[in-house]
Amino acid sequence: MLNLRFIQENPELVVEKLKKKNFDASAIVSQISDLYKSKNEIQVKADQFKSEMNKLSKEIGQLFREGKQEEANQAKARTSELKDNIKQLDDDFAQIDEQVFALQVQLPNLPADIVPAGKTPEDNEVVKTGGEQPNLGADKLPHWELAEKYDLIDFELGVKLTGAGFPVYKGKGSRFQRALINFFLDEAQKAGYLEVQPPLVVNEDSGFGTGQLPDKEGQMYHITEDNLYLIPTAEVPVTNLYRDVILDAKQLPVKNTAYSACFRREAGSYGKDVRGLNRLHQFDKVEVVQVAHPDQSYAILDEMVAHVESLVKKLGLPYRILRLCGGDMSFTSALTYDFEVYSAAQEKWLEVSSVSNFESFQANRLKLRFREEGQKKPQVAHTLNGSALALPRIVAALLENYQTADGIKVPDVLVPYCGFDMIN
Repeated sequence: MLNLRFIQENPELVVEKLKKKNFDASAIVSQISDLYKSKNEIQVKADQFKSEMNKLSKEIGQLFREGKQEEANQAKARTSELKDNIKQLDDDFAQIDEQVFALQVQLPNLPADIVPAGKTPEDNEVVKTGGEQPNLGADKLPHWELAEKYDLIDFELGVKLTGAGFPVYKGKGSRFQRALINFFLDEAQKAGYLEVQPPLVVNEDSGFGTGQLPDKEGQMYHITEDNLYLIPTAEVPVTNLYRDVILDAKQLPVKNTAYSACFRREAGSYGKDVRGLNRLHQFDKVEVVQVAHPDQSYAILDEMVAHVESLVKKLGLPYRILRLCGGDMSFTSALTYDFEVYSAAQEKWLEVSSVSNFESFQANRLKLRFREEGQKKPQVAHTLNGSALALPRIVAALLENYQTADGIKVPDVLVPYCGFDMIN
């Protein structure tokens, strides 16, 4: 969340910057300012009462010693009255803090200056393209038909077991999926990421820490009896490993990677293209997460983008990198790059990764800090994360783009992981 002092000292800047995210912050910022004024007034009054009470407390003993019983009792009564008044002011102070916090968490992260203006995905900027789109000819098949033809994925069986959006992978389909996971994890480890295996369910504090709650509550599967949430991405548990932690500056950057299943209700997505692997409720993904020094976070963002680009290049997929416009960015992000790969049979671009710098937004919620050597006061860290990569649409693009008359060719980098070079 945004720093409260920053909001107070820069109200016009906050309102102006959030316009780029198509968010009108004027009412919230104004309410926060008004509450702060009330809070300051309460503080002044409380300080006056405390000063008077301290003065009376010193005088009471002297009055008793001087035999001024009535005056001493009057001072005691006034002291008791002041205590009650101070308690009431403290309660009012705490109530205002709660109101300010409730408003503060409604404000999205400020977009970086480089973020383009815009409201929809059509306004995103293409910053780079790579690879060549294959010419498959008139007999090309979409991945859902290829999956059925080669008995790789059973969508109907998933409906029987659970519902739409929960496919069952079979045979070479399962091995192909597992090969991709291992390939992505190995590449992350080569890039210096420490692999962790987090829980697939998290508590409310974890969801709040990374900004899924309360912003995306309706998109998460909620286990009501235990008040736990199925994770929408490994970003949530991995970043929360450092909640309430103070790191040494020399430990930065901290680099973690994790494979996990991801669960998303995808509420509101009905009517969009949900055929095959295009949009699922459960899918596999390898995530990379970094905790960084604020001075280094944008250089690290470039490094993470380069890492994801290396993966799609090694898989031989045509791709493009988009800089998201303000209206298409997440609540928590300051700058996001999306990766899309070209699905040759569907003749469309499929999003397979988002790489984001959250600056201090998540870290403020997480109370994730670091301390420079020789300094007492810790500073708020920056957090970043990226999909490296999300599997369903990568699988879709690979099946479609590598199809031949004899079967589906396995990309060379995956052959050692699969144990076969052709799906037929």
